[in-house]
Amino acid sequence: MSENTVNTEELKRSLNFIEVIVENDLKEGKNDSRVQTRFPPEPNGYLHIGHAKAICIDFGIAQQYGGVCNLRFDDTNPVKEEVEYVDSIMDDIKWLGYDWANVYYASDYFPQLWDFAIQLIKEGKAYIDEQSAEDIAKQKGTPTEPGVASPYRDRPVEESLDLFHKMNEGVIEEGTMVLRAKIDMAAANMHFRDPIIYRVIKRPHHRTGNKWNVYPMYDFAHGQCDYFEGVTHSLCTLEFVPHRPLYDWFIDQLATSDYRPRQYEFNKLQFTYTLLSKRNLRAMVEEGILKGWDDPRMPTITGFRRRGYTPESIRILMDKIGYTKYDGVNDIGLLEYAIREDLNKKANRVSAVLNPVKLVITNYPEGKTEIMPAQNNPEDENAGSHEILFSRELYIERDDFMEDAPKKYFRLTPGNEVRLKNAYIVKCTGCKKDEAGNVTEVYAEYDEMTKSGMPDSGRKVKGTIHWVSVDGCFDAEVRLYDRLFMVENPADDERDFRELLNPDSLKVLKGCKMESYLKGAKEGDKFQFQRTGYFCVDKDSTPDNMVFNRTVSLKDSWAKAKDK
Repeated sequence: MSENTVNTEELKRSLNFIEVIVENDLKEGKNDSRVQTRFPPEPNGYLHIGHAKAICIDFGIAQQYGGVCNLRFDDTNPVKEEVEYVDSIMDDIKWLGYDWANVYYASDYFPQLWDFAIQLIKEGKAYIDEQSAEDIAKQKGTPTEPGVASPYRDRPVEESLDLFHKMNEGVIEEGTMVLRAKIDMAAANMHFRDPIIYRVIKRPHHRTGNKWNVYPMYDFAHGQCDYFEGVTHSLCTLEFVPHRPLYDWFIDQLATSDYRPRQYEFNKLQFTYTLLSKRNLRAMVEEGILKGWDDPRMPTITGFRRRGYTPESIRILMDKIGYTKYDGVNDIGLLEYAIREDLNKKANRVSAVLNPVKLVITNYPEGKTEIMPAQNNPEDENAGSHEILFSRELYIERDDFMEDAPKKYFRLTPGNEVRLKNAYIVKCTGCKKDEAGNVTEVYAEYDEMTKSGMPDSGRKVKGTIHWVSVDGCFDAEVRLYDRLFMVENPADDERDFRELLNPDSLKVLKGCKMESYLKGAKEGDKFQFQRTGYFCVDKDSTPDNMVFNRTVSLKDSWAKAKDK
């Protein structure tokens, strides 16, 4: 098998349009039959789930076709960029299961970009404009009306060269001059109407310090960086479709051979009940609405990671959603389904009682205890089992007892029987209440002939509930995370995003009862709390106060709520 052949024995799905393009290019021998991609994030914030789709296609295409994928930071705006974001981006990519061939920065190419700008000025294809940003915007015209030429459009080449050097020397103030490409003010594509390609920014850069006082615009830097690196397939989202002709125009002015990087666009990833605007995400962090970029309610990759999502679930979902040329909004339930499917195969089953009430088995000998085996994961025959303690006094979920229950209530109610999972069948005999009428203890009797694993006694019960022993448990904090927004499409809502926040996106439960097996769990360890959902150990955990985050419930409670 050649290095440019698909590295899987057989694709079990049809190729997406990008894969079709790559395979055709390889057949035709374009760019010396090379495949080279890049992932070019701006280090001005943490990556969100939408970036995961780009990561998967950029690195995935390179892996699939024996090519190269570079990580390139688009660090052309020192106002917003920080080393913290560079480090977090690298961590997120590695966590998703990918690695880069090389790490580059747009700032690596500042000298070449500067030289290219000088070339354009000398060729009469760029000029210094001293108009305000507002005037330049007004003169751009509209999609149906041509633009108006700047009064500086025919400025002498030597004058533009001199001013461009002065801009970089720091003697020109921000906002007073820009370098514009000289293309066509009547072009149907608005991006061709003399786009700004350099502006003055007098801020220290996180890598180059105070060396530069002029910085290239994205449209000018992006394609040229692709060219300098040898990128063959420049993959980006659909909003860059109208930018592609300008991308190609700049490459045509720069190229000295037949080699050309080509830009291809795919649909963005958007989910319901989710907002991916970096500006709004930053506001939620800075205003203290959320507790940092890794808050488990954040749609950032680091937020999903802390919440307990797995890289496998995200990669599989991206593949299932696919890459098309049409934007749309995906149901967040797809992401939740993906993590349920993945954790169902991996997570050990444990007992955790989140809202406890004591269950006393009155006919079980006082002081007696038993060790019951509990299967770790019925979906994995190699997962083994662990031991849990059984005793006379247990904790059960408060919702698993009802004194006056409806007909189809199959949990504990006076006279009704249930199975205690991995233990015995018990029959409820009553309860004890405090002065306010709150149930403080539930009473039951067990049948010693119904122990799990014993020969079938012929007795059948419709309900099974989980429990933990009073003697064999410990207290922990549980954080129940839910969707951050109450409306399905917050990005399309005209109201301030703060008005759309779900007030119940986080509920903190104290004094939850955990079986002792969980005491040794470490940060990031994942479990299925029986009958409740999937949870992971949070980084805030200490030996004296373990904290568990709910990753996702066992079932989609939102879908049920909407159907009511």
